[in-house]
Amino acid sequence: MPAPALPLSRTHGRIDTRTLLWVLAALCLATLNAPHAVWETIRHLRIPDTDDAMRLVEVRDLLAGQGWYDNVQYRFLAPAGVPSHWSRLVDAPIAGMILALAPLTGRAFAEGLTAAFWPQLLFGLYAAILYRGVRDSFGGRAALLALVAATQTYGVTIQFQPGRVDHHNVQILAILGLAFCMIGGGLRRGVIGGVLAAASLAVGLEGLPFVALAALYLAGEWCLRGRPALLTLAGFALGLGAVAPALFALQTAPALWGVPHCDALSPPWLWLTLGGLVFAAGAAAAGDRLATIRARVALTGVAGGVLLAGFAATVPACLGGPFPDMPPLVRIHWLLTVNEMAPLAKFVARGQWEALVFYPVVMLASVTAASMAWRGPERRAWSVVALFLWPGLILGIVQFRGLYIVSGFVPLVAGVVLDRALASVAGPAAGARRWPGALLGAGMISSLWMIPALLAETLAPDLRTAPDPAETAACLSDAAIRPLASLPVGTVLAPIVLGPSILLRTPHSIVAAPYHRAIPGLTAAVEGLGGTEADLDRVLTDYRVRYLVACPARPADDLQTETAFATRLARGAVRSDRLVPLDLPGPLKAWRVVP
Repeated sequence: MPAPALPLSRTHGRIDTRTLLWVLAALCLATLNAPHAVWETIRHLRIPDTDDAMRLVEVRDLLAGQGWYDNVQYRFLAPAGVPSHWSRLVDAPIAGMILALAPLTGRAFAEGLTAAFWPQLLFGLYAAILYRGVRDSFGGRAALLALVAATQTYGVTIQFQPGRVDHHNVQILAILGLAFCMIGGGLRRGVIGGVLAAASLAVGLEGLPFVALAALYLAGEWCLRGRPALLTLAGFALGLGAVAPALFALQTAPALWGVPHCDALSPPWLWLTLGGLVFAAGAAAAGDRLATIRARVALTGVAGGVLLAGFAATVPACLGGPFPDMPPLVRIHWLLTVNEMAPLAKFVARGQWEALVFYPVVMLASVTAASMAWRGPERRAWSVVALFLWPGLILGIVQFRGLYIVSGFVPLVAGVVLDRALASVAGPAAGARRWPGALLGAGMISSLWMIPALLAETLAPDLRTAPDPAETAACLSDAAIRPLASLPVGTVLAPIVLGPSILLRTPHSIVAAPYHRAIPGLTAAVEGLGGTEADLDRVLTDYRVRYLVACPARPADDLQTETAFATRLARGAVRSDRLVPLDLPGPLKAWRVVP
């Protein structure tokens, strides 16, 4: 049970603390997004990431009549196209919202409204899950403070900002909900948690480490506590084991049900979920025959060993991660240049001080949760929170995207810490003891970390060696890409990062986009844009390219000692008889290719 929140003293005022917090939360929610950002999303499909652009392309194709099971992007490496590993379960509600709005506003405006407000609807769901979960475990005032903290946590707000229609926000909802179900315990919550875990895996495997940890935690708890922990374990296994195959069948063509994939829910992963269901059923059926810890540990070890051995024997390539077939050229010159794949050390080395609004708050939340789990009054709740935070932090230090999901847990910790700091103010021994808690809670408000980030940017601008994100964003904008739509339809060779925006804003086909299933296109872009004139000519010919597009602010990596020919071409230092310059407005440079 949550500890009752102590009311603040009303000696100096008559307004109830809870009322003030509701007003503060309402103000924070109302000012969460700048009106200009919302309007630009509605009018010009302003989107924050390439994945959001590709998601909208998929939704458009679905609305245009492309089959539910047909997730091939046919304008990407045309004519064969590239199959996507993304889930139609995310496409469907977005498409439904556009269909519902289109008769009232027109199709283009409906797309803009959906792109702007779909993330807001998801944030409302996130806020509801967060509020109820924190209230049930730690009290109402802590829940209100968690809502306020959520609006100030950049790791959360960037995933729910206007235009963020990709699936990372859905993953946050699923894993946070799973955590609260684990905290509550019991058969019903276990089943709901299993269903949320299944939904997370169906949407994408980014949540796989957290689902695996949840399973290990519940199995370990059963080993230690026995029957009192069995209902939660059984419910989780039932929800996950029954729903994951159903969602897989719902989003996967029957002809592909037997095809294994390392990057999407498929038979190898279903082997683990169904095996977990069999294990839990066996544990329930055994009853008193597993009355000792040793017996339960033995069963768990045997079951785990069988499942892992079967997985390794079936798909050994997946043990190396989701990109087993990626050649070193693409890994070095594309994958490792993507911000979400960058380690913390790279952000520091390149002077990307914006990392300060993401990493410190997760670090503080992780340490706090672990400390509370060790000696706090709600040890089980905090142990679950720490279970998710620490692996996310460790993954985030290696790859920035590891922070995506666990950032959703930071407001939970911040709300509880701030609540206890407020309670200490009214306590009999307030004094200096209230400041450590208040400072710790403030340290988990990531908007406050903007101050040192801006100071570092201002005082040491020369330390920044990373590309200017504003210049890259300009090349991705509607104003930059839209003029290409006026050209006769053809295939475009452009920097990898521009691919999804070209698909979204023009009728053209593309050679490359930032997706690991399109290795030939990625290789062509890396070699053509980063190599010599001969390399570029070969790619233009092999892929029947009609237009070459360059973003001078985002040159490709040089594959040789001299600057890449395409980079020098964009700077006006060289010319080619095969390339006729096109006069287009905006930051992009474009050429028509002479066959």
